[in-house]
Parts: sequence; structure tokens; C-alpha cells
Amino acid sequence: MPRPRRADRLALPAASGSFHYDRLSAQDATFLDLERPHEPQHVAATVILRSGGLRTREGGIDAARIRAYVASRLHLIPRYRQRLAVVPIERHPVWVDDEHFQVEYHVRHTALPRPGNARQLKRLCGRILEQPLDRRRPLWELWIVEGLEGGDRFAIVQKSHHAVIDGVSGVDLMAVLLRGAPDDAFEPAPPWRPRRAPTRVELLDAELRRRADDVTRLVASGPSALRAPLAFLSSLEEAVEAVAETLAAGLRSAPETPLNRPLGPHRSFDWLDMDLADVKRVKDRLGGTVNDVVLATAAGALRRYLERRRLDVDRLRLRANVPVSLRTREQRGRLGNRIALWMTPLPVDEPDPVARLARVRETTARLKASRQALGAEVLAAVSDWTSSSLLSLAVRVSARGRPYNVVVTNVPGPQIPLHLLSATVEACYPVVNLQPAQGLGLALFSYAGKLFWGFTADPEIVPDLAALPALLAESFGELAEAALTAPLATMQTPSAAGFPATEGHPSTARLPVVDADSRSSGSAHARADPRRPAAGGPS
Repeated sequence: MPRPRRADRLALPAASGSFHYDRLSAQDATFLDLERPHEPQHVAATVILRSGGLRTREGGIDAARIRAYVASRLHLIPRYRQRLAVVPIERHPVWVDDEHFQVEYHVRHTALPRPGNARQLKRLCGRILEQPLDRRRPLWELWIVEGLEGGDRFAIVQKSHHAVIDGVSGVDLMAVLLRGAPDDAFEPAPPWRPRRAPTRVELLDAELRRRADDVTRLVASGPSALRAPLAFLSSLEEAVEAVAETLAAGLRSAPETPLNRPLGPHRSFDWLDMDLADVKRVKDRLGGTVNDVVLATAAGALRRYLERRRLDVDRLRLRANVPVSLRTREQRGRLGNRIALWMTPLPVDEPDPVARLARVRETTARLKASRQALGAEVLAAVSDWTSSSLLSLAVRVSARGRPYNVVVTNVPGPQIPLHLLSATVEACYPVVNLQPAQGLGLALFSYAGKLFWGFTADPEIVPDLAALPALLAESFGELAEAALTAPLATMQTPSAAGFPATEGHPSTARLPVVDADSRSSGSAHARADPRRPAAGGPS
């Protein structure tokens, strides 16, 4: 097989003449503003694959072929060849083509000492994911990891800055690399010519003109408000009330726990996988959605964990930050962020698992009827029109008050096997980016009949993360056992694995770029049995 050409040699000189740039939305820019040395704001995924035809005669992985394949698909995701620039005076970030782009910098190759076990892979993922991305280059990396024990598997650790994607747009992003059938054939990368970036003067002038156009459009919309003043005032009142409700939710302090301390520079990871059918069986018997079962399971596990840390859990009401997609079907596949954050009470004070699920169902029903999502959209829209600093300031003020204790995010994925060339995706363990004073995050991803949990932590805050997967499996085992004797729920609810309806049913979603942990062949992982608590956790 001929060796692929170096992809950077396909780059042509930057085009002359007119310039091009893309302005970041206020929400996208906020993730840049929030980033600190110990708080990198990238999301990632560690994907475990069976090697297939990518295994070399020497027993390694054909990294050059994977790199060439990635290069051949980059024209479908132009943001992956763009870097950041800044508007003078305003200091708002924009995307411009990177005239020095080299795919070799972004697609990297490493190996575990053979035979690499699960613990070694987790530690490697931690080192990769705790490193901030270089803002002078396109904000993504993809690491090919070989050396996993057994020899017939490898891992891909892919991370992208949150300013580029949210969990749901990332679902469509990975679809350009993954296929429904194994196939090692692909077209070579087409030549790429970076579009000219504007000079500082050109960029400032273009942004001043854009502002003037926005004012013109606003003035032009005035007569429509005068023709229907009651409707206009009603919608304005609803928007103001929604913003107030959203800000109030973010300004209420969550209880102080050992999980909420200033973050250090390091990250640790662990995982768990369950059969999605088992989770749906609990939902069908006890009521609610898959995400309700997820939140109730997480609450039970955190109750057990914090009890081990000698907290009085019977008096504790944790609060979770649950990201909710605001994307419509028409907006799927677009880059950037379209999310709201629901501040969701977790009933860790409830010892009974069925009662815990009932309380979660009540909470999520109330949140769905609230206007927090509308308030988030209004805040983002106002910040887009004025300054992204408004949204960043609101988020920072909220973060200082500890509005939540932990993040729980759930992204639905496809229920059919997918392939990277001829390598089959076996698992994807997501890892959420940690926020200030938030030492633990839980992320989930459903794929091919499985529900994959990823646990992200600061090891100085959560030194015993390895205990959490088994505690979570025990928590779900309680619910599963209760579901065995319960009648079918009288009120059936949608079975989508994601939280909001706008995220789509898992049968139609695609594999995401989200935060991730990983496993190797032969690694111990907890599998939930509906009849008994599952043992597990890392080796």
C-alpha cells in the first residue's frame, strides 16, 4: 500500500484579495474568557476501537493512514483549520484560516508500554486532557494510542475547545470521520488554500460596519412593534422574566462540600458502562425518562460517596449543573454552542431509591416548564448584539457563588456500530470539562446499546475516584432490583437517552466529540446487572 503524502504539502499559498473571518458568538467567546491555567475549557472523547485493517505487520497501528484520512475530511469541518484572532479595541475573538496549518501537529501518535492496561491508559488520558490547547493554532488535537493489552485494540483521544463545539454539534462533527460500514478506502485530501485573514485595520472597519448594520436593522424593525404593541410588550415582559429566572437560579448557592475547592493542574479519569436496555427497563417500570434514571442513579452514588467522606447526607441537598441543548433539528451540524444550563437539585438526602427517582422526575418536570432555557437564549442574544463580556461577567459572578456542586451531562449517540476506516468503535467514555471550584464531573454517552459513563476529577479534591464506578453500579442495582417487582409505569415518557427533546433520539444522533475516559482490551469495567449490584471500577 503506498504511503500517504504529507497533508501539509497540499496547502497552497494564502489567497490574495478579499479577506475572510468568522465572528464567535457570545456563548462561544465565554468559554475562552472562562479558561484559566488550571481550568482548561476543552471537551474531549477517548474512543476505543478494534484495530481491523489498521493493524500493521509489526503489531502497531497505521497512524500515517489515519492522519491522511483525517486530512482528507477536513474540508468538511473548516473550523478545524482556523485559529483565533482578536478585534482591536473591542477584543472580541474571531476565527481566521491558519496559513501555517499542519495536520501532523494536530494528529499525534503515542503508545503505552506493552501490554498497556486500563490504569495506564487512564493516566495517559489524564496527562493529555489536563494540558490546555495552544491558542495560536486551531483548537483541537487527536491522539492515536497503541500498545493496549491484547494487541487488537487502540484508542483515540480527541479534544476540541468548547468554543468550537458543544456536545450536540460535536455529535455531527465526528460523523465526518465515522462510517456505518468498515472500509479502508478514501479519496486523498484535496488541495487547500487558506483565505486571507484581515489586517487589524480591516477587521476593525468590518466590525464597525457590522455594528452599524445591526442598528439599521433594529430601527427598521420598530414599525412592527408599533403595529402590535401589546404582543411586543408581552414578549418583552416574558423575556425579562425569563432572564430574571435564569439569573436567580445561578445566584442561589449550592451547599458546601469537599467536592468544591479551587482546582489544581491535574485530572484523573474513570468509567463505567451499562446496557442501555437495562436503564430503559427501569424507566418503563418506575416511570420517567432515561435521563431521570441517570440523575437518580448519580444521586444515589454521590450519597454513598459523600457518606464515605463523613458528611451528614440526610441533611444534604446537592445541586447539579445539567447542560440542555437549545438546537433545533435545522441547527444540527452547525459549529459553536447552543446550550442552556439547568441548576438541578439532586436528592442525595433520600435513602430510598424509588423515592429518589420520583423526586428527580418532579424536579425535571418543573425545570422543563420553567423559562431558564429562554432566559439563557435572551442573555446570549443581548450579549451577541452588545458585548460578550456581559455573558462572561454573568457566568463569572455566578461561579463565585457556587451555584452547583457537580456537572451531569448526557449526550445521545447512534445505536448502530460505527467505524473509523476498517476499525470498529467499541466504546466511548465521555469526560466533562471542570469549572471553577468543581472537582468532579459526570458525563454519559449512549452508543450501540450501551450507556458509557465517564468520571472526571481533580485528584487532589477527589483522591479516591476509583471507588465511584462501583458505587454508581450499586446505586443503579437498587433501582433495577426495585423495577423487577414494580408494574409498568402508568405514564410512559419518551425514551431518548439525552435530556431535552432537541438533542434528538439516539437512533438519529451521531457519535460526539465530548469529554472522555477509556478502556483497553481486558480492562475491568462495571456492567450493571438488573438483578444485582455490579462490581467494577478500574484495575
